[in-house]
Amino acid sequence: MRTQRGAARRQSKRRLFQRAKGFRGGRGKLLRTVKETIVRANCYATRDRRVRKREFRALWITRINAATRQLGLRYSEFIAGLKKAQISLDRKTLADMAVRDAAAFAKVVETVRNVLGKT
Repeated sequence: MRTQRGAARRQSKRRLFQRAKGFRGGRGKLLRTVKETIVRANCYATRDRRVRKREFRALWITRINAATRQLGLRYSEFIAGLKKAQISLDRKTLADMAVRDAAAFAKVVETVRNVLGKT
């Protein structure tokens, strides 16, 4: 007697179509096209997980730079001063402070300015 794969094949196809939910046209309805599209989508997802980290770091740097320039320092001077002052705050935290708690960020900038001798 031969093995029949009715239920297993149905489950397999169901999983594929679930992952292709929202894809347009044949990319979400035709089995062969769905398989190809999912492989490509996985490649983009893997790549873009790394790209997202780069983009967020760039955003944080831009926010810190804007906030420090308003207080009279350049970004590069500010980061060098943080290292000299041995203040170990990461860029994500600094950017969040710059946006949400401007007073605390101004104190950090003032500390850095004192360490650099730029009063």
